[in-house]
Amino acid sequence: MKNKTLRIGAVSYLNTVPFCYGIKKTIPKDEYKLRLEVPSLLPKLLENDEIDVGLVPVASLAKMEKYHIVSDYCLGASGKVKSVLLLSNSPISEIETIFLDRDSQTSVNLTRILAKHYWKISPKWKEQKVEPNFVLQEKEAIVAIGDKTFPLIDKFKYEYDLATIWKTFTGLPFVFACWVSKNELTNQQISNLNKACSFGINHIKEAIKDNAQIIITSEEANSYLENNMNFHLDKEKKSALNYFLSFSDLFDSNISDSSSATLSERASFE
Repeated sequence: MKNKTLRIGAVSYLNTVPFCYGIKKTIPKDEYKLRLEVPSLLPKLLENDEIDVGLVPVASLAKMEKYHIVSDYCLGASGKVKSVLLLSNSPISEIETIFLDRDSQTSVNLTRILAKHYWKISPKWKEQKVEPNFVLQEKEAIVAIGDKTFPLIDKFKYEYDLATIWKTFTGLPFVFACWVSKNELTNQQISNLNKACSFGINHIKEAIKDNAQIIITSEEANSYLENNMNFHLDKEKKSALNYFLSFSDLFDSNISDSSSATLSERASFE
């Protein structure tokens, strides 16, 4: 890649604060431009060449013809994540309708997989933006992700942590998003991105202090980033990512892919 300025797209949620802080602190200002968006927009920006690398929801990889996973870091969890929830006032066995927030394709499709293969339910699926005052009727549930979950905790009778349930179902961690490029990056750019991510996750308290948009206390934010998020894209997470994508026949029609190629056939882990 010839451009000196690396156009980076990241998620505008608390879980990305360490990465953004590391980029800000370790990469020279004239060598990057950082753009923050909701998760679902990042694959479109990458496909349209509006960014060079993005923290892309992994479900979108099922639709991409060619991509490179370019970093040793990701947004993942090895158990309870707290910020990807299915909320309801009815037990899961009684759920008839699940509302889906399109901000995250990955969480939407994770819910569809768990509904069919773990909970063994066949709900109706409807679109609905998550709002703090959203009211659920009996036998309804809604998927909430990211910072939207924080004001909603303890407001519903039932909270299903989707990363926890995925691990119970598969025995694997979960990867929600990873750093992806459409075209190859230089070795130096990949090295800079890895160093930035490493710096950020090793300076979480400083990253929190540097961000004025966090809507929970510093102590809560630190606990979430230290104990619930897991940022290393290790071998086990790569296996989990492949396994998640093997269910792509269940994915939402907006991101379904007719190709039968596996992740390992179309992606390069660099």
